[in-house]
Order: sequence, then C-alpha cells, then structure tokens
Amino acid sequence: MTPAELSSTVLHAVRRAVDAGELDVTVPARAVVAPPGPGGCGDYATNIALQLARSAGQPPYRVAEVLRPYLVGVDGVADVVLTGPGFLNISLGGAAPAALVEEILSAGTRYGHADAPDAPDAPDAPDAPDAPDNSVVGLHCPHDLRAVVVADAVARVLRCQGALVRVTAEGFDREWTAALGVRVDGVGPAPASPPVTVRPVPAPADPLPLGRDAARWALLHPAAHDRPRIGDEHLAQREGNPLFRVRYAHARSRALTRNAADLGFAAEPGPVPDAPQELLAALGDHPRVLAAAAAHRAPDRIARHLVAVADAALPFLPAVLPRGGEKPSAAHRARLALAEAAGTVLAGGLTLLGIDAPDHL
Repeated sequence: MTPAELSSTVLHAVRRAVDAGELDVTVPARAVVAPPGPGGCGDYATNIALQLARSAGQPPYRVAEVLRPYLVGVDGVADVVLTGPGFLNISLGGAAPAALVEEILSAGTRYGHADAPDAPDAPDAPDAPDAPDNSVVGLHCPHDLRAVVVADAVARVLRCQGALVRVTAEGFDREWTAALGVRVDGVGPAPASPPVTVRPVPAPADPLPLGRDAARWALLHPAAHDRPRIGDEHLAQREGNPLFRVRYAHARSRALTRNAADLGFAAEPGPVPDAPQELLAALGDHPRVLAAAAAHRAPDRIARHLVAVADAALPFLPAVLPRGGEKPSAAHRARLALAEAAGTVLAGGLTLLGIDAPDHL
C-alpha cells in the first residue's frame, strides 16, 4: 500500500464511521499520512483524528478510538496504535514495500504520470492541473532566461499530468535552446486568451557557463520567489551539492544493478525488513509531488523531493549487495529492487526537470 493509497484508506474509514453514525463530521478532502514522529511507531501516522475533533465535538483521542476499528483488518494494514493526543500509527503488512517497488518498476520513469498504468491518486493536490479535455494551458513569460526555463519545466510537468500546454515568451534567444534545451511555441505579446504568467525572480548572473544540467538545476531548485545562486557550487562533485547527491544516488543504483548481474542475480520485489521508512515514504509520495508541482506550477517541488529521495536512499545502498562470502538471497534481490525503484524515481524526476540522469558519475 502506497502513502497515497493509505490516505484514501484513512478517508474511507472516516466515511464508514460517519455512515455508521459514530461520527458526525464532513469527510475531508484529504488525509495526511507521513512517517511517525517522536513517540510514534509503525510505518505511517496520521493526524486525522485531531483534524476532525472540533467538528465532531469529541476529544481527538476519542475520535481516534472510533476510527481504529475501521482501519484494523483492512487489507494491507497489520496494526493501528494510538499515541499522543490522538495520532493513529499504522503498521503495514510485510508485502507493502514490495507492492510499491513493483508499481514503480512496472511504470518505469513514468511512475507518477497521470497516464501511467495504475497511476495512484494524489489526495493532497485538489487543484489538479487542467484536465486533459483538449483545452490548452497557456504559459507566458517575459524575455528572461530563468522565466523561460521555469516555463519549460512547468510545461513538462503539466504534460506528464495529461494537460495540453502552449508556452509563449515576449522574447527568446536561439542560444537558449542549444545551451539549455528550452523551447517556446510562440514569441511576442501575451495571447488574447489570458495565460498563466511565469515570472520568477531573475537570476543575478548568466547561468549558461554552468552547462545545461547545472544551469537548469540552479534556476529550478529554488522556489520562483527566491533569488537563485549562480556559481560553481552547482558543479562541485561533493555531498554539499544537492544536484550531485541526486545524480550520484541514481548512478549508484545503476551500478548496483550491474554489479548484481556480475554476481548472477537480479532484482525481485519482496519484503525488505530493514527498508528505511523515509525512503519508502518518499517513493510513495512521488505521484502526489508531481501532481502538486503541476497544480501550483512549481517545478522546485520536484527538485526538493528528489533531494529527499536521494538523501533517504544513499545510506541504504551500501547494504544492497552480498558481503564477503554471502550468497545472493531473496533479501538481496528485494533490496536491489528497492534500490532500482529509488533510481527510477530519481531518473524520472530529473527528466521532467530537463536534466540528464547519467548511469556513470
């Protein structure tokens, strides 16, 4: 069960409690699930009881007690423990990571795309991108390199969510296409049909000397209202460079696949008892992040999410392959599948940002 599916399960539990007359509340549009905080337990926790307490006219802990029976026994949920003022801590069955990994590897770099097979819902992105009803989303930007790069990335993300997009700019330099891979569909004043104006804070210096990948990262990683830093730190091959960590984690995952093949085994999704919950949560959250980035025209959300995935994956990767005289086992195959899933999400996200995901780094 992915976090998106678990969120839907929590909402279904609320709906069942309302239908049974145990709660008198309006079923909310979303339920947040996240790794448990201090004092919590299990795989995920939700504060839905605290969210509903006031409208229910009951203490949060009592609301949590009402909801617990509707979650316990649901397929994929192993146990639910109440902690603190009313947090529901949910333990998933052992196959949950395997299902998530299998879903990611099946979809490939299109995992999280609206048109990908079995694309999960994104419960916390109600402002979904314009529905694919043959209407065109218009993006218009000034004659500014960062604005054009951001518009190009927004267009990529919107298209992955099924929208048709047209990008126009007040001015466009041909070298921008050759250097950064951006393109626009029209040059001139804003179209008569009011488009979405893309006007981020301009870059303080010319990013072109950084090269395509580092320049795009430098312009896209900060939020649109933040001034980007344009410097050699984006080229540094060290942990302090977020772009390096993301690409390094992807390259490491690809290297593990090659090394496993040399040892005579391949990835196979399965239970991973020592799987980092932060990594599973980040992978499962990827579809929601893509939908939210499209809805809010904010590719920086994807960049920051990729950093979170890489930071959760890197400590896990050294434990994937057999050590010493160990023989490859089902556990090694399952760990390798999880590592490949992490690499797949990183590659897919980088591609949406227009950045290369090299197999060797």
